[in-house]
Formats: sequence, structure tokens, C-alpha cells
Amino acid sequence: MTASKERYSNAFTATLTGITDLFKKQKDPVVIGPEDSVIGKTILITGASSGLGFEAAVQLARRGGHILMACRSGIPEKGEQVRKQSGSQQVEMYPVDLADLDSVVKLVDALQKKGVKIDILIDNAAVVPGGSRKTPQGLEEMFVVNYLSKFLLIRLLLERSMFNTVSNDVPRIIYVSSESHRNPKAFDWDHFGEYKDYSMGKTVALYGYYKLLMTTMANALSRRLNEEGKLNYSVFALCPGPVNSNIARESPAIFKPLLKVIFRIFFRSPKQAVQPVVYFATSPEVKDKQLDYLFLMSRKEMDDKATDVANGDKLWKLSERVLREKGY
Repeated sequence: MTASKERYSNAFTATLTGITDLFKKQKDPVVIGPEDSVIGKTILITGASSGLGFEAAVQLARRGGHILMACRSGIPEKGEQVRKQSGSQQVEMYPVDLADLDSVVKLVDALQKKGVKIDILIDNAAVVPGGSRKTPQGLEEMFVVNYLSKFLLIRLLLERSMFNTVSNDVPRIIYVSSESHRNPKAFDWDHFGEYKDYSMGKTVALYGYYKLLMTTMANALSRRLNEEGKLNYSVFALCPGPVNSNIARESPAIFKPLLKVIFRIFFRSPKQAVQPVVYFATSPEVKDKQLDYLFLMSRKEMDDKATDVANGDKLWKLSERVLREKGY
């Protein structure tokens, strides 16, 4: 494994990488215009009760969006906080547990029953558990939350024609990824979707692997939705950099005081880190793009494994197989 591939192989190197990346000069950073807005747009945000998702809800509500917060917890108080901080009443909350595929179906059912048409999907939710856990469907929790639930959600929304495709602007689908998607050496196709036991020491490497799956899915999704070069949907992925959030809440108790200090001093606040999300949601500069990726606020090529057509097709087929085997 090369040095570049070891940047996210464990918690220490991942933290160090995140900090050093923040001090590097950004190349041709994009800028959010003061007038860039989402007035009249309906925006579904997963993982919206805290961190990046919560801040995205606040900032996009301020810019005129109708916000649908999909959350496992914090209902209804988190919605009230977004209304108060944004000054907007266009905020709704929907319960969802992304570790439970049944809950994803129920979320889409609830949205469909209300006649929701989505202009922008922000798929943000992620977990870094203390070890392996089984979901109600017998799958591994981090695999489901960080990847498979996102695949199921987009599939259901598309199958039920729940995106607003009659607007002047094509729908935008935004995935919060990570530069750690570059770390895995290869896909483990032979054991795709299989439950595996692991401890906290393996979670950072697996986190990067599932970010690779998600980034590969974003590429495959863009190709499928925009066949023959016709722009029907914009699909974006991004790395917000290290964020001072509660994602490491299951880390060993002995490390938590140190992590809190590191996160507070060196990591970006959600208000800072959410900027690439806001850019992709609001900027007219990307309205004609089929696919784009930002690291912080600068464009960057995604890893070759993620952009490879054969990998995308294989991932799509295996994801469908896992869902089919579980009855979805």
C-alpha cells in the first residue's frame, strides 16, 4: 500500500490527514453568491438532526428552501431550532432510521402520501459505530446506513417519480462523501453485503470503503439518469473535510476527552463545513452539470475506482441483488 493510500487507514492517520488538508491552499475555490437561493425548491435532507445535516437545513431554509428533515431523533425540537435559527417556517420533519430498510420505505411512503416532489436531495447521514451490529434485516449497520439505505432511497424516489422533473432546473442529488473513498485498494465483490464482525479498530477503514461505494454509486447514477448525454439530473458528491460533529460518539471512553479537544480546535464547524453542500444546492454555476465533485470548495477528480464504468455497473447489480434477497 502506498503512502497516499495509508492516509485514512486508521483513526490516527485519518485525523492527521484531515487536519493537514485544512492548511493546504485551495486551488480555484468556488464561491457561493449572496443572491444564490433555493426559493420555491423542496429539499430532502437525511441525517438532518445534527452536524452538517442540521446546518444545511438552517442555511438552505434561510435561502428560501422548503426543508424536509429526515431524522432518527430530535423530532420535533430540531425542526423548531431550524425554524428559529433560519427565520423560516418552511421546515417539516419526517422520522427515519436509516439502519432499518423498512423505515426507508416508510419515509418514502409518507412523502408520497403528501404529494411531495423533490427538487434537491442531500444524502448526508453516516455512522462510525464502535463495532459491528446487525440491522433488523440482518445486515451490517455501517454498510446499510452509509451506503445501502442511500441506494434504496434513490431507487424508490425514482421508481415513484418523486423528483420534480417539470421545473426549469433539473433535480439535484448531493452525496456527502469523503476523501477517504480513495483509501481502499479494491472492491470486495466476493463478500458484498455479507455481515462481518469487526471492532472499533476497523471502523475507519470500513468508513472509507463505504464512502467508495457511495461515490461509485453517484457516478453510476449520473450515467444512468443522463443517458446519451442528455441532462436530466445533476449528481454531485463532496468531501467537507473534517467536521466537528458527534460522528465519533462511540469511540472508546478513554479517547473521548482528547478527541473533543482535537475536534474543537482543529476541525471545521458544521457552519464552515457545509459550504460545499450549499454551493451545490444553490449555485447557478452547476445547473448544466451532470456530475461534479468538490473537496472543501475546490473541484477535484474522483478516484479512478469510483469513476470506472464496470465498477459502477457491478455495484449496481450487487446492490439490487442484496435488496432483492431481503425482499425490497
